[in-house]
Amino acid sequence: MSTPYDIPEVLDRREGPYGEVVLRSHGGLLQIIANGCFLMDTSDGRSERRLVDAALAALEDADARAGLAPRRGPHLLIGGLGVGFSLAHAAADPRWGRITVVEREPAVIDWHCSGPLAVLSAEALADSRTRIVEADLVAYVNETSDTFDALCLDIDNGPDWTVTDGNGGLYSPAGLASCARVLRSRGVLAVWSAKPSPEFEGTMRNAGFQRVRTEEIPVARGVPDVVHLGIGPG
Repeated sequence: MSTPYDIPEVLDRREGPYGEVVLRSHGGLLQIIANGCFLMDTSDGRSERRLVDAALAALEDADARAGLAPRRGPHLLIGGLGVGFSLAHAAADPRWGRITVVEREPAVIDWHCSGPLAVLSAEALADSRTRIVEADLVAYVNETSDTFDALCLDIDNGPDWTVTDGNGGLYSPAGLASCARVLRSRGVLAVWSAKPSPEFEGTMRNAGFQRVRTEEIPVARGVPDVVHLGIGPG
């Protein structure tokens, strides 16, 4: 016998600047779908939280290796608002200073500001440290004059599985050079991925990132997610 949860309920469907984006409810979860590709849902969030924690731990380790005390109020850039887990987790940690979130889909921002996803992010969005920027992340890191202590990027399913073709440039030598440009001294790049990418690790090393490593994140089902980490060359 079927149940009401067998069929996802579409809560909003919009044609965005990069194609169709859909917010739907399924089995009590909220899901974001882009151009027919499942991006994320509200089932867990441990990967998104670990992305932020791993970046902060790597930042503190980089300062300690340099014989320095942990920097005060580091500026964090989160690439991709998603369902808000990364932002909410960062805002709950008083060690972070400014938190800038770059999101290219107006619909996703709306779903957080005045829609169903507000339940996850309202407190973080009300935090005076938080700033939401509506922009394409690839263009943003190429053009911004701002600088950051850590970049936490989660806009794709990984360097080898991008949501749109244009995102691939972010993981190229030129894209990594742009990331390095906006990182402050001993800054951290952390990239979420649904699977390890040895090729991307090599690209990070060739771009001058130091202490490149991949950290596994156990998930409830299936193979672990990972975070690719590196210290900027500056």
